[in-house]
Amino acid sequence: ESGDNSFPERLPIGLKLQSQLRYGENPHQAAALYSIGSGGPGTLVSATQLQGKPLSFNNIADGNAALECVKSLDSCGCVIVKHANPCGVALADDPELAYRKAYACDPTSAFGGIIAFNTPVNGATAAAIIANQFVEVVVAPSFDDSALKAFAAKANVRVLACGTWDKQAAGGRVLQQVEGGMLVQDKDVASVTRAELKVVSKRQPTEREIDDALLAWKVVRFVKSNAIIFCRDGATLG
Repeated sequence: ESGDNSFPERLPIGLKLQSQLRYGENPHQAAALYSIGSGGPGTLVSATQLQGKPLSFNNIADGNAALECVKSLDSCGCVIVKHANPCGVALADDPELAYRKAYACDPTSAFGGIIAFNTPVNGATAAAIIANQFVEVVVAPSFDDSALKAFAAKANVRVLACGTWDKQAAGGRVLQQVEGGMLVQDKDVASVTRAELKVVSKRQPTEREIDDALLAWKVVRFVKSNAIIFCRDGATLG
């Protein structure tokens, strides 16, 4: 059960038109992007586009999924999303290695995907992306000059700097439209700590295995179907 049932009798939603899009999920659908309130750093809506074609409806939807997933990671990480589902998630000491590990999870699905980082992106990381795959959008808190120079070789790639977010402000509520109404619920930000884990098997897990289990717990929240995550050595396997 939720600990907070204080939902208001009326829930006004103030939306401001930010941009009209070329089309929606399909070419025959008109679409637009609206912002809620003043926004803030760490969102796709408030990000600064540094290069590339205009964002599409699907770019924004998938980009949001990638960014929200990578924001949940506690250390340097990379998330690759395709069709709203993560197809590769990894942690590493630097963004280039995190990207390579995430890409290795499912290179086929990564093609034409959205890549998000929770740390600044450097030139080596950008060069690895350009050399490995076709990518629609790359989003990160910031990009250094060498990264922007590398991405400039692929002028259509949408590069978005979203700024640094406040990890303490991860809560709130989410809305989902249904015909004739709106579903509202608390945002899923529940976390599990080492201290809360109870081992029920005879074989005790290693520290690395516990780390991987905790990573899988974070990632599975963002999987839209068949929510099973396999992790090893700080990266998803499938």
